[in-house]
Amino acid sequence: MYIHSLELKDYRNYEYLNIDFDSETTILYGDNAQGKTNILEAIYVSATTKSHRGSKDRDIIRFEQEEAHIRTQIIKTDISHRVDLHLRKNKTKGIAIDGLPIRKSGELFGILNVIFFSPEDLSIIKNGPAERRRFLDLELCQLDKVYLFNYTQYNRVLNQRNNLLKQICFKPNLVDTLEVWNQQIVQYGTEIIRARRSFIRQLNRILKEIHVSLTGGKETLQIQYEENIKEEDFADVLLQKQETDIKYQSTQYGPHRDDMGFYINGIEVRRFGSQGQQRTAALSLKLAEIEIVKQLIHDTPVLLLDDVMSELDKNRRDYLLRSIHGIQTIITCTGYDDFIRERMKINKIYKVVKGHIYPEGKLEDFR
Repeated sequence: MYIHSLELKDYRNYEYLNIDFDSETTILYGDNAQGKTNILEAIYVSATTKSHRGSKDRDIIRFEQEEAHIRTQIIKTDISHRVDLHLRKNKTKGIAIDGLPIRKSGELFGILNVIFFSPEDLSIIKNGPAERRRFLDLELCQLDKVYLFNYTQYNRVLNQRNNLLKQICFKPNLVDTLEVWNQQIVQYGTEIIRARRSFIRQLNRILKEIHVSLTGGKETLQIQYEENIKEEDFADVLLQKQETDIKYQSTQYGPHRDDMGFYINGIEVRRFGSQGQQRTAALSLKLAEIEIVKQLIHDTPVLLLDDVMSELDKNRRDYLLRSIHGIQTIITCTGYDDFIRERMKINKIYKVVKGHIYPEGKLEDFR
């Protein structure tokens, strides 16, 4: 799987852009705040319908414009596919696959599998649990249509239940209607817990070997799934803690409050690990993510590296570069001297300046 081209209209700081990518490695370089990350973001939106920054559609549309367009041409098992997204300020986005509109945005998942790696991901270990849940959910939604369905339904029911909890404060007689939502939240939540546990188990098998190699055999890394509630206890706890939920006007128990713990040689990295250990654990996680996606989709995902090389020391950078062989990789950076020294196979280099791209020669031309 690889992206052949990307076309943007009125997207962020791009009035118009049409760019072709190499099937292996493409570099986008230039000063900060020129629009390099915007290109990666548009690719990510094409795969997931959402910005990796959490931006709303109206924030993505170019200043003083009412709509934006993204067109992504994808080659998958030698077959070309086209994804079109029409972003509008005051309406839901329109999505079409190969020219045919889709009714639900979830139908887009799986057409293009991407892995986004940015300096912020190096902090996933020490940041709050919401970021780790987001990592789990985004990956599983790309890989598993059943998980996507259960996740979507769970969040719908969770919002309905939370709204009801707020109303009960003013209309106590509504408390009897909670049972309907309890049954559904347990049904979908249980499936989410099981899928997350299975995914983390698969991830651990790959993660361990990668981390041992990264640290020269000095450290072993393991992820522990920290469930907010055990699936077998879910229904009983919702009932037992009902008064607490009413008091706080929100659902206190469920997979929406889960977390993952990272342990190096049995010691929790978030609380007791050094910054170097935290970064290495995050890198191991991303590399394991690449491998598990390859195994599950029987194809290679597209890797988006957003200015991450400058954040890694030479050993970690070398390991990452060796690991991405055979995977389409699109890299943003402020300069490509490091890549020339590494003698990577790079056939396309673009300079990005104020929302415009300028193609440069093959890497061999710079040697």
